[in-house]
Amino acid sequence: MKGFLRLSVIVSAIAISVILLSQCMNNAADQLPKDIRGGNYAGAATCIKCHQDIARHYAHNSHGLTSSLVTDQTLLKQLAPGKDEFVFNEDMKVKVEKKDDGIYQVGYYHGKAVKREKMEMALGSGEKAFTYAYWKGKKLYELPLSYFSAIGNWANSPGFPNHEMYFDRAITSRCLACHTSYVQTNAAQRSGTQVDEQMERGSIIYGIDCERCHGPAKQHVVFHLENPDEKKAQYITSLKALSRKQKMDACGTCHSGNDLMVQKATFTFQPGDLLEDYFEQDFVSFGGANPDVHGNQSAMLKGSNCYRKSKDLTCQSCHNTHESIKGNLTVYSQRCLNCHQNSRHSQATLARGPISSNCIDCHMPKEASKLISFQIAGKDQPKPYLLRSHRIGIYEGK
Repeated sequence: MKGFLRLSVIVSAIAISVILLSQCMNNAADQLPKDIRGGNYAGAATCIKCHQDIARHYAHNSHGLTSSLVTDQTLLKQLAPGKDEFVFNEDMKVKVEKKDDGIYQVGYYHGKAVKREKMEMALGSGEKAFTYAYWKGKKLYELPLSYFSAIGNWANSPGFPNHEMYFDRAITSRCLACHTSYVQTNAAQRSGTQVDEQMERGSIIYGIDCERCHGPAKQHVVFHLENPDEKKAQYITSLKALSRKQKMDACGTCHSGNDLMVQKATFTFQPGDLLEDYFEQDFVSFGGANPDVHGNQSAMLKGSNCYRKSKDLTCQSCHNTHESIKGNLTVYSQRCLNCHQNSRHSQATLARGPISSNCIDCHMPKEASKLISFQIAGKDQPKPYLLRSHRIGIYEGK
């Protein structure tokens, strides 16, 4: 009888502990902000509480800044006398104008305003350019003028006609899949088999946030709130723990080009997933075609001898997305020298300057995109859009 009582006490104590722990964990979970992506997500604001140093650097990283709500304060820095319009011809131009309720792109024909749309969303980090968009109901449209950092001025948006102002280019969730962390979409039937995509503007999570690269973090957060002495990260994906292919696939979600056939919603991709389950294309080999320098860094890297002859080279070998070192060629050159300390160079090459501070411009030069160019007002020929090649190699004339 005594044994039975002792067992009952032990079982009851365990049950009470489980209940209390469960309630405690539920309380911790209840304290987390709601995330529109679902109950498994914690939101970037939650991550910042424990990862302040990373967040401070990432706040200036191109991934985190790749989309944003337009603010007048930011735009006003780009407006200056003589730098607020694009003239197509003597009859037609588009101006960027400040109004009481925001900043607009206004199309003029024969001196009369015929089209006016508010600049509501910015795409791009500004390191190379900002492209702007406006909402019409539940649809997003690209505006005719983009701001290019290389010229410090406004120019015709890439791919837009150079003889007319164009306000009707739709931006779909396919675009936002690499410029935001989430947008809620609805498919409305139009006619026959046509489907009209609608997007909820209030659902957008701007930029690429923590959980796009590390996966849903709610379980991770709850565990560490309840176990503050546990320093090893639990229930979260670290890219260091992934295979080489998984690492490349994680980056390849947005850096494998724009000509992919989408099989599954990109927003559902989680680190560790296989890219071929989401897109229809050969991601293993470089392929016979020469990939464009825009948006296809993954394929270009895979076509490099550096990648082919290495067992562990990945995007993360040179890039740490928690850092903000964009354009620091010395830092990147040092990472090249981790593997190429004994590389030989001609006297002519060495005469240009120490390779320890810039081997990037020779072996990863900027190249003109075959898909993107932009038109400068008053110029007949489009200006090339230069981007850093990720096909590491020896280039003639470099």
